[in-house]
Amino acid sequence: MPNHVSSEKRVRQDKKRQAYNRFYKVMAKRAIKDVIAATSASEAQAKYNRAAEVLDRIADRGIIHKNYAANHKSKLAAHINKLKKAA
Repeated sequence: MPNHVSSEKRVRQDKKRQAYNRFYKVMAKRAIKDVIAATSASEAQAKYNRAAEVLDRIADRGIIHKNYAANHKSKLAAHINKLKKAA
């Protein structure tokens, strides 16, 4: 355990921040999985728009890196293109 008041406060703040970051990371992962699970291209496109919005928002807040968001958006767009070609 920390011995200084400021260290104790830092531990409390870190726990809150960790919970906050975990919430948004899980939200992003769910949005990504929803796009991948979509069966039709139109459904996947609608879910992609929501996922891209979530990824951009948490990248702007610094919860994930901007390149992480960009890479996932690119992979999801490629997945939607495969669904369009298959239809």
